[in-house]
Amino acid sequence: MKRLRAIGDWIAFWDSKHSIYVSARHRDLHYYAVARGIRAHVRYGARVLDYGCGEALHADHLAAWARRLTLCEAAPAVRAELARRFAATNIEVHSPEEIAALPADSFDVVVLHSVAQYLTPQELDALFATFHRLLGRNGLLVLGDIIPPHVSAATDAVALLRFAARHGFFGAAVVGLARTLVSDYWRLRSRLGLTRYSAEAIMLKLAGAGFYTHQASTNIGHNPARMTFLARRY
Repeated sequence: MKRLRAIGDWIAFWDSKHSIYVSARHRDLHYYAVARGIRAHVRYGARVLDYGCGEALHADHLAAWARRLTLCEAAPAVRAELARRFAATNIEVHSPEEIAALPADSFDVVVLHSVAQYLTPQELDALFATFHRLLGRNGLLVLGDIIPPHVSAATDAVALLRFAARHGFFGAAVVGLARTLVSDYWRLRSRLGLTRYSAEAIMLKLAGAGFYTHQASTNIGHNPARMTFLARRY
């Protein structure tokens, strides 16, 4: 019950008007970097699932490359906004329960970016089993933003400041990081923690779920201290 409440707490946080992004520019650039990074791993015309997509501000960038893009989001208000924004496009929006009910071989590519850290190892195993069923033979799982055991909140802060300095919102980032220390996000992160994996541990977990895996040369998004893995279904 404690872990169920923990997941509910994270979903409620992402469904709220949180301040995790230090400015509108940060929010926009974050989602653009993620969309661009995902697209680099997707072949043209693929059926793509982005699981735990968040606000997906630039999903249209990926949808223009895919035959069909399916967004999955657990936070109800975020999901409703996605459905409104992408109505009458080739982008579908579903809940996790709806995704779990889909037939086998529904997708060529499944993306799980910056989600694994909020799940227990057992919950991640269950998702891998679902993805293995939903992917066609030799389908691709893109697993992004995995946090290694040695990467700290300070490392994350430095990565954000460097990203901000490159893109013209350094001052907002400094203020935003100070604000984060007294935010709901920091209280949740301090109380619940984040799940971390070494490269060897996550590759072993994926092998057990029926995937052969290699680590991408760069992580998707702005934080080079985190890791992205490309896993092919057996």
